[in-house]
Amino acid sequence: MAIGAALFILPLGVLFFCSGLIVNIIQAICFVFIRPLSKSTYRKINRQLAELLWLELVWVFDWWAGVQIKVFADKETLCLMGKEHALVICNHRSDIDWLVGWVLAQRSGCLGSTLAVMKKSSKFLPVIGWSMWFSEYLFLQRSWAKDENTLKYGIQRLKDFPRPFWLALFVEGTRFTLAKLSAAQEYAASQGLAIPRNVFDSSYKGICFSSK
Repeated sequence: MAIGAALFILPLGVLFFCSGLIVNIIQAICFVFIRPLSKSTYRKINRQLAELLWLELVWVFDWWAGVQIKVFADKETLCLMGKEHALVICNHRSDIDWLVGWVLAQRSGCLGSTLAVMKKSSKFLPVIGWSMWFSEYLFLQRSWAKDENTLKYGIQRLKDFPRPFWLALFVEGTRFTLAKLSAAQEYAASQGLAIPRNVFDSSYKGICFSSK
């Protein structure tokens, strides 16, 4: 079984990397020659390019892996998904939780205009990171002194985005593990707070800022 999976994944990975490099090159050309003339046109073109790339991963997750995602929401929320700007707040539960978000975005028709707040090192990853940079993801250094202006400028910059977009934010800021959950529960108990079961609790400092 493992050998069969490897024989499938290896050529698929090569295909994704090669096609991704082609997408990156086209994105770079558009960034240099089209964006200075029309940022809106650049964003519309880049949306299609990014969607072509992300669809490859969605296909693997959806078709080959056969993962099913259930959404529990009221009718109004379902009707608005993908039709308006949205801040998507997620728990960082695994290495592929971001991919679940992409599947939902694809179903909602806004896969190419999904964005996220990411750690700065992510933008240096070949293909995926480079495409995220061209797509205007927000990259942070995990230092509020440096990231405050990055967030303010980044959100301000997205005000004239030509299509509805989702901005994903993993507010826990770190990977969810049982050991970290246990530490969060101990902290909550020592502070007389509600004991969390699915998220970390507030040993972290909250932030509040305005992009105006």
